[in-house]
Amino acid sequence: MLDWVPIGYWEVYRADLDPLARHYPARPHDTGLHLLIGGVTDRGRDIGTALLRAVADLVLDHRPDCGRVIAEPDLRNTPSIAAFLGAGFRFGAEVALPGKRAALMVRDRALRHLL
Repeated sequence: MLDWVPIGYWEVYRADLDPLARHYPARPHDTGLHLLIGGVTDRGRDIGTALLRAVADLVLDHRPDCGRVIAEPDLRNTPSIAAFLGAGFRFGAEVALPGKRAALMVRDRALRHLL
């Protein structure tokens, strides 16, 4: 919610237990994010970057066994990839997933103190 208006949807899941794990070198307790940021007016104002950082921080704060947070936006979605980079994620690899080529985005717990 932003100003009491719904602006997005978030899903937090165990990436290492998901079919995604067959497409990258998964580690135990990798935690994945799926998200949708609302309408056009909710994008392009650094809201996505701030939300990605906050949700990744919440995952790392509340899942002590999680060493990294993973996401896999479509490789063509450059605004999304830029938001992930701004939120402290790094580009891990290009992966072929059913229905898309994705950018594997990784936020490492070990590097959190540098953000």
